[in-house]
Amino acid sequence: MFWERFYHMCMMRGTKPNPVAKEIGVSSGSVTKWKTCGTLPNGETLIKIADHLDCSVDYLLGRTDNPEVNR
Repeated sequence: MFWERFYHMCMMRGTKPNPVAKEIGVSSGSVTKWKTCGTLPNGETLIKIADHLDCSVDYLLGRTDNPEVNR
């Protein structure tokens, strides 16, 4: 679920996962693990991704279908 939502949000912002990861200080190897192994980023990285893509961590994790940040 995470990879699909992360990828979708990247595409919605006109970018791809690796450039987003680089901008927030995550290695391309980590991105590959998320995609191929189904692993999840740690909590700190999830927050960075959500902030960068302007969506909620809950959306990225599949806990809600609403990508908007709950403010």
